[in-house]
Amino acid sequence: MTEPLKYPVGTFRVQGEFSESQINTYIQDIKEFPGLLKKEVSKLDEKDLDTTYRPGGWTLRQVIHHCADSHMNSFIRFKLALTEENPTVKPYHEDLWAKGLDYLEMPVSDSISILEGLHARWVKLLEAMQASDFKRTFYHPEMKKEVALDRNLAMYSWHCKHHLGHIKIISSTK
Repeated sequence: MTEPLKYPVGTFRVQGEFSESQINTYIQDIKEFPGLLKKEVSKLDEKDLDTTYRPGGWTLRQVIHHCADSHMNSFIRFKLALTEENPTVKPYHEDLWAKGLDYLEMPVSDSISILEGLHARWVKLLEAMQASDFKRTFYHPEMKKEVALDRNLAMYSWHCKHHLGHIKIISSTK
């Protein structure tokens, strides 16, 4: 029963090449995420934000702060891959980051503001990219593989929906 709570939109799965239409859909998902998140969060009170969406899961507050940090890392990985040849990126311990006071005590409005500005810049960058740019790669040492930017874009489209799904588990009861 925890699987639908853990993965409300299913696990990330992609294969093969990405079409221009798929890329555009993924960019639209990145563009819309901050507004959709803000809408869902507006239904919640502080008690809701400190509620876990599943047993053993993060609180909604932690999820929202995680999105800001994770998406910043992804944006930087795009910039690195667009300006360097297959750069090695630095992984981070998101589970440990989620235990910090900034995750546990800060208002979610701060991370939503970060996401609004970050996603505006990210979309501008994505819309300016050529098809060949989406084939550029970075090396992820934790995964021990090269990751193409089109695949990373697809993953973050999913990431937006995945965590929005976690928020909706609680907000839909309001």
